Amino acid sequence: MAIVNREALGTLHEKVSVQLQKEDYLPQFEQALKNYAKTANIPGFRKGAVPSGVVKKMVGKSLFYEQIVKTASKHLEDHLRSEKIVIFGQPMMMATTEKVVVDMEHPVDVKFDFEIGLKPNFSIKPIQERQKLKAYNIAITPELLADEIDRIQRRSGVVEEQPTITSNDDIVYCHFYECDAEGKIVSGAHKIEETVLFDKVPQGLKPQLDGKGPDTKVVFRPVDVCTEEDLPKFLKDPLKAPATHADHHYVLTLTKVGKLIPMAMGEELYEKVFPGGQIKEEEAFKEVVSQQLAFEYARFGRERLHNEIFELLVHNTDISIPVPFLKRWLKEGGEKPKSELEVEHEFSTFEHQLRWQLITDKIISENKLQVTRKDVLDDVKVRVLQYFGVTDEADAPWINTYMNKVVQDEKMMDETYKRLQTDRLFGFLEQQFEIEMVQVTEEEFSQLPSAHAAHHHHHH
Repeated sequence: MAIVNREALGTLHEKVSVQLQKEDYLPQFEQALKNYAKTANIPGFRKGAVPSGVVKKMVGKSLFYEQIVKTASKHLEDHLRSEKIVIFGQPMMMATTEKVVVDMEHPVDVKFDFEIGLKPNFSIKPIQERQKLKAYNIAITPELLADEIDRIQRRSGVVEEQPTITSNDDIVYCHFYECDAEGKIVSGAHKIEETVLFDKVPQGLKPQLDGKGPDTKVVFRPVDVCTEEDLPKFLKDPLKAPATHADHHYVLTLTKVGKLIPMAMGEELYEKVFPGGQIKEEEAFKEVVSQQLAFEYARFGRERLHNEIFELLVHNTDISIPVPFLKRWLKEGGEKPKSELEVEHEFSTFEHQLRWQLITDKIISENKLQVTRKDVLDDVKVRVLQYFGVTDEADAPWINTYMNKVVQDEKMMDETYKRLQTDRLFGFLEQQFEIEMVQVTEEEFSQLPSAHAAHHHHHH
């Protein structure tokens, strides 16, 4: 009989030894040989009529070792199942075992050592203690609304051509070529097109372009016209040139000057922004824009709250994890092995995600928040029907064919599942804390420290 022994290697980190007697694996090996002989295509023999001696010679060695490892792994899994041990990833064979040498002519008892990382038991203190959190409600001020309406009017505006550049708001259309000091274009130079507000033109070029119109040419060196701060940006875009080109000559040709004329308030604008909205009055338009802003900013506030909950739970839930095991697993458990350096580099992010995964798995299973396949399909169906404006499913006989297609689309199924699971999880979590609503302006909100910074005091 196989014997399984466990001993501790560290926190939640154990060595599991599986001692096999030859009777534990020989029958499996004989069976594997027979199965192989039945299906093997070997030149010179009829299929299924290959003598066992030939099979043994050809693949015996590898099959033998494979069956021993399979048998050991099966005993290990049975043991974990019967003892109800929950582990991270897969058991990993220990370096000591890799040296097991087996000879199928002389089967012997063998011992395999595996290491496992155990999943911890823990309690989620921040929830048990209903910790205090702030949620932010961003006020839609008249200034915020005016800015948004100004943006909408500009976005819907038209560009009118101007004879010359007269203001910082003028739009400059131009192109560049690399050239020599006299302005002669370097052979093979690429044409670089650029459209930019006059305000954003490098400081040293402005005086040479102000008041000028199309076909004006200026020869310059980036280093002479840019501030120290703007030089790298200007070389990178629009010039797409390396830093070494700072003192090369370029010729700029002005091709057109434009001015953006914002669209005036009126029914044409309202219809353009909210097609079919039947908006006639400025007040009604402002009201709808204001609602949209409120909706958008409520989303920012909610995202912020969710980040706070994430950071609070990850940093303030005491969870022991088997670090050495997980580092080895991170190193060897993926598609391709990683270096020590990569593991050290990635470990803290990996650990963050792992802690979050453990916490949320626990919350989801203890509170029955699991999303089922049916939930996913129902959600997709509702959204499709909404999209086509169908209120009664009976009016959409095509929906079943459509849903059969959806099931095939793994990416969509997966994304929908993740979104529903996240919504369900956070819907639950929002109820688990003392949440204080704080009114803030948009400015104050943008200056809050990040949620990460607010909770970053590790409790290890």
